[in-house]
Amino acid sequence: MGARVELRRQQRTQTSRLLRIAISSAVTILLVIGYAIGDMTDVLPGVLTLSDVANPSYASPQSARAASVLTGKADRTRAIDATAAQQLIDAFAADPSVGTDFSIVIADAKSTVVASHEPQAQREPASTMKTLTALTASSVLDMGSTLETGAYLEGSGRSATLYLKGSGDMLLGSGQSDPNHVNGRAGLGTLASDTAAALNQRGITSVTLKYDDTVFADPRYPATIAKNNPGNMYYTAVSSMAVDGGRQWTADDKHDPDLFTSYPLLSMTPAADAASTFAQRLTQYGITVNGSPSAQRVPQGLSPIATVHSATLAEIMAFTLRHSDNTLAEEFGRLLANATGNENSPTGATTAVKQELDKLGVSTNGLVMADCSGLSDGSRLTATTLVEVQERNVKIGAAVAQAEGLSIPGLVGTAKTRLTDQSVAGQLRVKTGSLAQVTSMAGNVSRTKGGLLSFAVIVNNPTNLYSARIAINTFMSSLAGL
Repeated sequence: MGARVELRRQQRTQTSRLLRIAISSAVTILLVIGYAIGDMTDVLPGVLTLSDVANPSYASPQSARAASVLTGKADRTRAIDATAAQQLIDAFAADPSVGTDFSIVIADAKSTVVASHEPQAQREPASTMKTLTALTASSVLDMGSTLETGAYLEGSGRSATLYLKGSGDMLLGSGQSDPNHVNGRAGLGTLASDTAAALNQRGITSVTLKYDDTVFADPRYPATIAKNNPGNMYYTAVSSMAVDGGRQWTADDKHDPDLFTSYPLLSMTPAADAASTFAQRLTQYGITVNGSPSAQRVPQGLSPIATVHSATLAEIMAFTLRHSDNTLAEEFGRLLANATGNENSPTGATTAVKQELDKLGVSTNGLVMADCSGLSDGSRLTATTLVEVQERNVKIGAAVAQAEGLSIPGLVGTAKTRLTDQSVAGQLRVKTGSLAQVTSMAGNVSRTKGGLLSFAVIVNNPTNLYSARIAINTFMSSLAGL
């Protein structure tokens, strides 16, 4: 009997609890609905409303500061005062340090020569030769593409062989990939880390390392480059891969990888050095490398297990021109030769450049290319050829990378210290050239009064090389005033 009473008591308690919950829920719902209605009718505060919303209005600005004008608009039809242009050439010629073995051309934006001195004479161009290579390579190659360096695996277990294969990135970094610099954009440390992870997934802890340096065939050195390349200071063999262009810095040499002014000796084995660096990085990530890396082509049919990519070719082109990097200039010539079906050699590279210049309508009369960089002995061209290359930079076309990569006097590149009139800073883009008996320059100018011009000046065998260089600086800086 007592059990039944207790059961009925529990049932009444449960029914009462459920009733309280139902009443509380109903009240809550009614309150929410009531507040929402009050909000929509604007009786209560909130974001809901049934009223029209007025668009905000703002007072019109009372005044605005006009942008400063540094130069006139790039009026391609604006004429150049031929008399004033000739006076600049005459003043240059009057400098006794220049001597008599020189050429100058000044041309307007319509490719009309307005003043000149011996424009068709053959002269040694030094590094202004790079502008020919840059124009043609930029016109043919995909300048938005990158150069891949990859690791390829053959075999498994203790018989695993790892191949390091490059496609021409000679600005690899030794550590982690650096997105903020051109030099070192792709890092061998990053490649080693990713490779080690891929190997660990396959249960591989030791490898034999090979490197594939077959993108460019032998010979790697232009025939007459040794004369102007003592101790391998200014050029090393174009290769499938290299760390920092093969530069052999001392341990205490600190510098921005993209901005440096000293030039250490270059390694004569850049691809092998890159492979050795990669082996060291693999070891740091727990992979044992058996023996020393050796050269061998990657077997057909393999796919990379890890890759890194260089900066774009356009960025590498700018690095090349602003540092006047002979190795990279020769490499662009070789890439052009490969892309156009010419011989994979220094001769094939110069042939490809000449062919593309002809297609672009640039005069090649008197052009003799001992290489693609201007370092080798025996190159000759005319100031007309140089100025016609520069004229392509003031026209809309495919070779934007060449134009954008030129040095800006007073700001960046080999011409950083060459500006004599700071009021025209930023109005010139140039390429410099210098050898033992050569000083040269070619570029384009945004004229202060509006309009554009292109120019080229080559001095061979000056009476005083240093002073002739200063004379070129003065001439260049004066061009903006035409």
